[in-house]
Amino acid sequence: MIATQNKRTIRNISIKSLKANKLRNIFAIMAIVLTTLLFTSLLTIGISMNKSLQESTMRQVGGSFHGSFKYLTKDEFDHIKNHKLIKDIEYSVLVGFAKNSELSTRQTEVRYATNKEAEFMFDLPTKGTMPQNENEIAFDTIVLDKLGVPHEIGSKVTLTYTVNGKQATDKFTLSGYWKGDAVAPASMAWVSEKFLKGKLYGIDDKYVKSHFKETENLTGLVFADVMFSNSFNVKNKLLKILSDSGYTQANIPLGVNWAYTSEQIISNLGSIVSLIGAMLLVMLSGYLIIYNIFYISVAKDTKFYGLLKTIGTTSKQIRSIVKRQAIILSIIGIPIGLVIGYMMGSVLIPFVMQSVQVTHTEISFDPLIFIAASLFSLVTVLISCRKPQKIAAKISPIEAVRYTDVQDNGKRKNKESINGAKVYKMAFYNVFRNKKKAIVVMISLSLSIILLNSVYTMVKGFDMDKYVSGIIVSDFGIADAGYFNPYIGYKGQDTLKEKTVDEISSLKGIKNVGRVYFKEFKHKLTDKSLKWLKGQLESEAAIKDKSGTTEDTKKILESKELKLTFGGLDKLISNKIEIFKGTFDAKKFATGNYIIIGRPYFQGTSNIESYYDVGEDFKMTYEDGTEKTYKVMAIGEIPFNVSVRTADPQAVQISIPSDEFKSHVKNPVIMTTLFDVEKQEIPSVENYIKSYVKTKEPALSYTSKNFFEKEFAKTQSTYNVVGYSLSFVIALIGILNFANSMATSIISRRKEHAMLQSIGMTGRQLYKMLLFEGLYYALFTMLIVVTFGMAFSYIIANAIVGGFTFFSYHITLVPVAICLPFLIVISSVIPIICYKTTSKMSIVERLNEG
Repeated sequence: MIATQNKRTIRNISIKSLKANKLRNIFAIMAIVLTTLLFTSLLTIGISMNKSLQESTMRQVGGSFHGSFKYLTKDEFDHIKNHKLIKDIEYSVLVGFAKNSELSTRQTEVRYATNKEAEFMFDLPTKGTMPQNENEIAFDTIVLDKLGVPHEIGSKVTLTYTVNGKQATDKFTLSGYWKGDAVAPASMAWVSEKFLKGKLYGIDDKYVKSHFKETENLTGLVFADVMFSNSFNVKNKLLKILSDSGYTQANIPLGVNWAYTSEQIISNLGSIVSLIGAMLLVMLSGYLIIYNIFYISVAKDTKFYGLLKTIGTTSKQIRSIVKRQAIILSIIGIPIGLVIGYMMGSVLIPFVMQSVQVTHTEISFDPLIFIAASLFSLVTVLISCRKPQKIAAKISPIEAVRYTDVQDNGKRKNKESINGAKVYKMAFYNVFRNKKKAIVVMISLSLSIILLNSVYTMVKGFDMDKYVSGIIVSDFGIADAGYFNPYIGYKGQDTLKEKTVDEISSLKGIKNVGRVYFKEFKHKLTDKSLKWLKGQLESEAAIKDKSGTTEDTKKILESKELKLTFGGLDKLISNKIEIFKGTFDAKKFATGNYIIIGRPYFQGTSNIESYYDVGEDFKMTYEDGTEKTYKVMAIGEIPFNVSVRTADPQAVQISIPSDEFKSHVKNPVIMTTLFDVEKQEIPSVENYIKSYVKTKEPALSYTSKNFFEKEFAKTQSTYNVVGYSLSFVIALIGILNFANSMATSIISRRKEHAMLQSIGMTGRQLYKMLLFEGLYYALFTMLIVVTFGMAFSYIIANAIVGGFTFFSYHITLVPVAICLPFLIVISSVIPIICYKTTSKMSIVERLNEG
């Protein structure tokens, strides 16, 4: 055989062959469009979600910096600021905290900062400027609104604030302001450098730093934020700076901005795996259809490739012809898929973001989306075409002449029948005469149903009661605003009064009321309890450092005194205690002679031990010096959402009945109160509470079950919209694959069908045979779904949402049952349509073909 090297001729053959396969081209372009569409929409969602989450997390953290050093003296700051690893370092100096009553629900920090630092913290004035003169100040709009100050430069502001442990009040002029962000941990009140110097005069920052844990005074301490050349290994870089400067983390606490992706890879591993899994699923779907299209095309054009071989075309050149056709079709299909896919991703991203509760959603137009989607699609096409290229290249001229659409494995069986050929048997043999093609089509069809079943399993496995009970255990909860704000926390604020609880309790529809009273006490540990704590030092990282024990733990071991968070519980709350060890007896508990002791906060959730065991005596010394010995009824805890929420790692929660609490504690403080409400009265009660905390008691805040039920519905909506959209597009790919297989099969068998009709097969029998072929595809697709598919649905559902505490896996075949009629219709109609459109020629004309 003489090899030719005429590239132009090969190119012309490739293009003319492409023009001769118009039906194949339509199917191939549609397949490439759908595959590219899925890649583009997934990448649009993934990249937009990452950017939005990063931006939102930065705002929650309070800045765009890589890391930070906290509680620095001026000397310490000067010592570290010139380290070679630091690309940029900016700072702020704390004066104190705003104490205006109007700001009780919003932590407001009075600071001086450089302009760049204010920009890092998203707190640079967008109207006006940073303060320059001693009496100037800048706020965000949240603070201005709470103080009732108009958004106008030059407005007068009276601010009460702490400085060096004392309160001061000054009048300022507004020099600038910016839009406040509710998710930020605190609002800033920027003051000038002149004001700072005046307030810091005579204050020893070294003394402030060494005593701030006892005094809670931070006046004059520096908070430095740093940027590196990149966001990799931020913590190690911060530790390196400290080490090189002669400090340790014990001297200077550091913080890592967890907003950066490189710091979130481990925590977001589930999301990353989900995205990779979805991309692989798309690649598999695209591969199955594109492979099948070219495989069928090559098989159909066997004679054509055999003739090319006879005139000297090499195997390499034939591979080039097939590959060139695939690339030309990709050039047409990929741009269309990119446009439609980006539009689809842009529509879906708001649904995705609503489930992660971010305030800032950005639909990215990153070139990476289009580059990556194009490459993924092109790679999928090229991989899909490799096998058909090899098949085409191996075709010999003799093989081409003898070609029929049957896999010849060298084994043939003569089929005999005493009752004549059965149409349904002939259909069965026709489906599996090319086993590879049949299996590919069935897998392609089953993928969408498996995915649909997985999505349905996930959504139906979400348990709203589990979700809501993990956040709130009653219809409404009310407390000091700081209680619901993790950046402020509850520190014994006496904001929620009995008269407020009584007023709300008198509303129509209130069924049950549950108060939680709060008090912190010091408790003298027994020798046995002290020994238990020492034993925990061996394994609990939260209460030890490299030296073997943290400073706080060392103080407890020396003083033998432990901090208790003491809670007095109404019956509604005590009935919700979760018991880990022992049993809860409501009647005995109500006598006031028993306590429920919690696990120390440093312990993991798997541990069920505490300082005192079930049945042991617990001696309590109250503030007036009276003592009472209680029996430990059980080790257990009230739900987190009605607990103090923040405490020292070594602290422990003690629960007693509210009546017992009030009989020993002077001026008992209500930490939070829960209300159970009749369903029909929930809207009116919520409107009342909402109005009450806004107008009568602005220092209070509330939370409701209704709010979290809506959040749960948003989460469900996300999985519904995104999951079912993906299922729909993959279903289109499967249907397209099936339609292509049937159409090409019928085209390639036109002569065969004509022969059957010429020897007596009626048109009705031929229709029946094609109908049975379609039904066999439906039947075997369903068999794949209910066997392998169920296992895959379990794996997919658990990989994506198995870690959710409110998810429970339940086997279901509902989507399969719903899809079955549609699959039967599709499998029945497509073969008939294909036959009708390809059999307009007479029997004689079809017999004379080829």
